[in-house]
Amino acid sequence: MSTTRRKTGTTGRVAATSRGRTSSGTGARGGGAESVDPAELPVRPGEDPWTAAEVVELHAELNSELERLTAEIDASEAAITGLMRDSNDGAGDDQVDAGTKNINRESEVALANNARDALAQTERALARLEGVGFGLCESCGQAVGKARLQAFPRATLCVQCKAKQERR
Repeated sequence: MSTTRRKTGTTGRVAATSRGRTSSGTGARGGGAESVDPAELPVRPGEDPWTAAEVVELHAELNSELERLTAEIDASEAAITGLMRDSNDGAGDDQVDAGTKNINRESEVALANNARDALAQTERALARLEGVGFGLCESCGQAVGKARLQAFPRATLCVQCKAKQERR
Protein backbone atom coordinates (compact mmCIF):
# COMPACT_ATOMS: atom_id res chain seq x y z
CA MET A 1 0.00 0.00 0.00
CA SER A 2 1.41 3.35 -0.97
CA THR A 3 0.03 6.75 -0.18
CA THR A 4 1.39 10.00 -1.47
CA ARG A 5 1.67 13.18 0.54
CA ARG A 6 2.24 16.50 -1.15
CA LYS A 7 3.92 19.31 0.69
CA THR A 8 4.62 22.79 -0.59
CA GLY A 9 7.85 24.34 0.60
CA THR A 10 8.68 28.01 0.99
CA THR A 11 9.77 28.18 -2.64
CA GLY A 12 6.32 27.16 -3.86
CA ARG A 13 7.59 23.89 -5.32
CA VAL A 14 5.76 20.71 -4.50
CA ALA A 15 7.62 17.56 -3.46
CA ALA A 16 5.97 14.17 -3.18
CA THR A 17 6.85 11.51 -0.66
CA SER A 18 5.70 7.92 -0.65
CA ARG A 19 4.82 5.89 2.40
CA GLY A 20 4.66 2.14 2.80
CA ARG A 21 7.39 1.53 0.23
CA THR A 22 8.69 -1.91 -0.56
CA SER A 23 12.32 -2.46 -1.43
CA SER A 24 11.58 -4.52 -4.53
CA GLY A 25 10.69 -1.46 -6.62
CA THR A 26 7.69 -0.85 -8.83
CA GLY A 27 9.05 0.13 -12.20
CA ALA A 28 7.40 -0.15 -15.58
CA ARG A 29 9.02 -3.51 -16.37
CA GLY A 30 7.56 -5.29 -13.38
CA GLY A 31 10.11 -4.24 -10.81
CA GLY A 32 13.40 -5.40 -9.46
CA ALA A 33 16.96 -5.38 -10.70
CA GLU A 34 16.49 -8.79 -12.30
CA SER A 35 14.06 -7.26 -14.80
CA VAL A 36 16.71 -4.84 -16.09
CA ASP A 37 18.71 -5.99 -19.11
CA PRO A 38 22.22 -4.51 -18.69
CA ALA A 39 22.71 -4.56 -22.48
CA GLU A 40 19.86 -2.04 -22.84
CA LEU A 41 21.52 0.57 -20.61
CA PRO A 42 23.43 3.17 -22.64
CA VAL A 43 27.14 3.85 -22.16
CA ARG A 44 29.41 6.55 -23.52
CA PRO A 45 32.00 5.68 -26.17
CA GLY A 46 35.00 3.98 -24.57
CA GLU A 47 33.10 2.75 -21.50
CA ASP A 48 32.58 -0.92 -20.75
CA PRO A 49 28.96 -2.11 -21.01
CA TRP A 50 26.93 -2.54 -17.85
CA THR A 51 27.10 -5.94 -16.16
CA ALA A 52 24.25 -7.64 -14.33
CA ALA A 53 26.19 -7.32 -11.04
CA GLU A 54 26.61 -3.56 -11.55
CA VAL A 55 22.88 -3.15 -12.25
CA VAL A 56 21.99 -5.15 -9.12
CA GLU A 57 24.41 -3.02 -7.07
CA LEU A 58 22.95 0.21 -8.49
CA HIS A 59 19.39 -0.99 -7.82
CA ALA A 60 20.30 -1.94 -4.24
CA GLU A 61 21.95 1.46 -3.70
CA LEU A 62 18.84 3.29 -4.90
CA ASN A 63 16.58 1.16 -2.68
CA SER A 64 18.88 1.76 0.29
CA GLU A 65 18.75 5.49 -0.41
CA LEU A 66 14.94 5.33 -0.50
CA GLU A 67 14.86 3.72 2.93
CA ARG A 68 17.39 6.18 4.37
CA LEU A 69 15.56 9.23 3.03
CA THR A 70 12.18 7.94 4.20
CA ALA A 71 13.59 7.47 7.72
CA GLU A 72 15.19 10.93 7.57
CA ILE A 73 11.89 12.53 6.53
CA ASP A 74 10.03 10.71 9.30
CA ALA A 75 12.59 11.93 11.87
CA SER A 76 12.39 15.49 10.54
CA GLU A 77 8.60 15.46 10.66
CA ALA A 78 8.71 14.24 14.26
CA ALA A 79 11.20 16.99 15.12
CA ILE A 80 9.04 19.62 13.41
CA THR A 81 6.00 18.39 15.32
CA GLY A 82 7.92 18.72 18.58
CA LEU A 83 9.18 22.18 17.67
CA MET A 84 5.68 23.32 16.73
CA ARG A 85 4.31 21.98 20.02
CA ASP A 86 7.07 23.74 21.97
CA SER A 87 6.57 27.02 20.12
CA ASN A 88 3.11 27.40 21.65
CA ASP A 89 4.62 27.33 25.12
CA GLY A 90 6.41 30.66 24.87
CA ALA A 91 5.50 31.98 28.30
CA GLY A 92 8.49 33.79 29.72
CA ASP A 93 10.52 33.62 26.50
CA ASP A 94 12.40 36.71 25.49
CA GLN A 95 13.01 37.75 21.87
CA VAL A 96 16.19 35.69 21.60
CA ASP A 97 14.43 32.52 22.74
CA ALA A 98 11.60 33.08 20.28
CA GLY A 99 14.08 33.81 17.48
CA THR A 100 16.07 30.67 18.24
CA LYS A 101 12.91 28.55 18.15
CA ASN A 102 11.97 30.07 14.77
CA ILE A 103 15.43 29.42 13.35
CA ASN A 104 15.41 25.82 14.59
CA ARG A 105 11.95 25.23 13.14
CA GLU A 106 12.82 26.79 9.76
CA SER A 107 16.07 24.83 9.60
CA GLU A 108 14.27 21.55 10.27
CA VAL A 109 11.62 22.35 7.64
CA ALA A 110 14.37 23.12 5.09
CA LEU A 111 16.12 19.83 5.86
CA ALA A 112 12.85 17.93 5.49
CA ASN A 113 12.12 19.63 2.15
CA ASN A 114 15.62 18.80 0.86
CA ALA A 115 15.14 15.17 1.88
CA ARG A 116 11.75 15.11 0.11
CA ASP A 117 13.35 16.46 -3.07
CA ALA A 118 16.11 13.83 -2.88
CA LEU A 119 13.49 11.11 -2.26
CA ALA A 120 11.52 12.18 -5.34
CA GLN A 121 14.73 12.14 -7.44
CA THR A 122 15.65 8.70 -6.12
CA GLU A 123 12.18 7.29 -6.82
CA ARG A 124 12.36 8.71 -10.33
CA ALA A 125 15.84 7.22 -10.91
CA LEU A 126 14.62 3.81 -9.73
CA ALA A 127 11.56 4.00 -11.98
CA ARG A 128 13.77 4.98 -14.94
CA LEU A 129 16.20 2.13 -14.18
CA GLU A 130 13.35 -0.38 -14.11
CA GLY A 131 11.51 1.29 -16.99
CA VAL A 132 12.76 3.41 -19.85
CA GLY A 133 15.22 6.26 -20.07
CA PHE A 134 17.80 5.46 -17.41
CA GLY A 135 21.24 6.58 -18.51
CA LEU A 136 20.03 8.96 -21.22
CA CYS A 137 20.50 12.72 -20.86
CA GLU A 138 17.14 14.45 -20.61
CA SER A 139 18.50 17.44 -22.49
CA CYS A 140 20.49 16.09 -25.44
CA GLY A 141 19.47 12.41 -25.48
CA GLN A 142 23.06 11.12 -25.37
CA ALA A 143 24.36 8.66 -22.76
CA VAL A 144 24.91 10.21 -19.32
CA GLY A 145 27.87 7.94 -18.71
CA LYS A 146 28.29 4.79 -16.69
CA ALA A 147 30.90 6.29 -14.35
CA ARG A 148 28.69 9.32 -13.65
CA LEU A 149 25.70 7.11 -12.87
CA GLN A 150 27.74 4.87 -10.60
CA ALA A 151 28.89 7.95 -8.69
CA PHE A 152 25.48 9.70 -8.72
CA PRO A 153 22.64 7.34 -9.76
CA ARG A 154 20.05 10.15 -9.72
CA ALA A 155 21.82 12.03 -12.54
CA THR A 156 19.53 12.92 -15.42
CA LEU A 157 21.94 15.11 -17.42
CA CYS A 158 25.29 14.35 -19.04
CA VAL A 159 28.30 16.32 -17.81
CA GLN A 160 28.16 18.80 -20.71
CA CYS A 161 24.45 19.59 -20.28
CA LYS A 162 24.84 19.85 -16.50
CA ALA A 163 27.70 22.33 -16.98
CA LYS A 164 25.52 24.38 -19.34
CA GLN A 165 22.68 24.34 -16.82
CA GLU A 166 24.94 25.53 -14.01
CA ARG A 167 26.33 28.40 -16.09
CA ARG A 168 22.83 29.87 -16.50
